[in-house]
Amino acid sequence: MMNASVEIQNRITENFKRQAMMGSIGANLVSIEQGRVVIAAPVNDGFKQQQGVAHAGLIFALGDSAAGYAALSVMPEDADVMSVELKINLLSPGTGRLIADGRVIKAGRRLVVVSADIWSEDDAGQRKHVAIMQGTMIPVTAKSG
Repeated sequence: MMNASVEIQNRITENFKRQAMMGSIGANLVSIEQGRVVIAAPVNDGFKQQQGVAHAGLIFALGDSAAGYAALSVMPEDADVMSVELKINLLSPGTGRLIADGRVIKAGRRLVVVSADIWSEDDAGQRKHVAIMQGTMIPVTAKSG
């Protein structure tokens, strides 16, 4: 992957700030490259399921956003993206902090094929593969504001 331009980094950062879902889970942008975006979030008590691990909805939301922002990083300035379909395989329970690594597989004019790996990281920095996603994003007209 190549480093994203300052314009792309600023565009994704500003877009991310407007995403209430990511704000509500305490997510933050870790890195932005052209075709790749990494997002991390803690597994807070309010987002755990009954067995005390990350709810699949939290894992899915992080993967969706990381893949979506990766797609946005290869779009023209006047475009945004929306998810068309996403498939997830949950591999193991997530605890500690989740890290979603979204990538563009193939960018077309009408559809962008994306993937994301989601990792769980403990306090010692040990990582465990929690989920893998693959899906499709569609370019849409960007809305200002």
